[in-house]
Amino acid sequence: MTSRSIDSMDEPQEQRQHRVLGDGPRVTPRTFDQLPDDFIDMIRLFENVNNAIEADDDKLRDTTFKMRRQILSEPHSEASVALANNLPEIMRTVAHLPGLYAAHSSVGLHLLKAGTLSIRERELGILRIAWLVQAPYEWGEHILVARRAGFTDQDITAIIAGPTGTSLGKHETAILQGVDELYSDAMISDDTWNTLRESWSTQQLMEFPVLIGQYQAVAYYQNSLRLRLHKGNEGLKAR
Repeated sequence: MTSRSIDSMDEPQEQRQHRVLGDGPRVTPRTFDQLPDDFIDMIRLFENVNNAIEADDDKLRDTTFKMRRQILSEPHSEASVALANNLPEIMRTVAHLPGLYAAHSSVGLHLLKAGTLSIRERELGILRIAWLVQAPYEWGEHILVARRAGFTDQDITAIIAGPTGTSLGKHETAILQGVDELYSDAMISDDTWNTLRESWSTQQLMEFPVLIGQYQAVAYYQNSLRLRLHKGNEGLKAR
């Protein structure tokens, strides 16, 4: 394994988070005089993603599901335009390219709704790649998802420690190892593959690298756009 060190996260978390988030979004969130169809399609997809991860049940933040559902029920009304201009920054920022965002997010939605990995396996992988790339938005969001799925303090500590310091079992340690290998060497080693194959089907083995690549790409655009954190998302401090 070569290119990028996975053991040299020397930058303090607070400093890293400030550097990623900067002084706010690099792209000004979009405002609307009317709602184009591709933006409405994007909201519909966003709604499906939130339903898949049960984000609307999160009590740690104020959600916008009522706003989204009102917009979808009367998408071309003046009231919906007013509501759209108060949607979270992430939605109004990616609304500059709603078609691209929707196409990319459709892969994530497939993994969430039709994927063969368990929720726990999926979130172990997502959280590990989010930690490796030090992505505040993604890490904080998926800590909330993982907690709803029953992750413990010990689980989160193990994800941060990585495969060499984990208290997890053989299979779950191999999941973390596979993420580290994809991040550092762009492939899964034979040893890790064979360990995962003891528990996973061919379909699950094929799905896994796509999952990790999808969420690394999400971290790329969230970090690069400097999307600010939602209420309830503590970024890299989240546990």
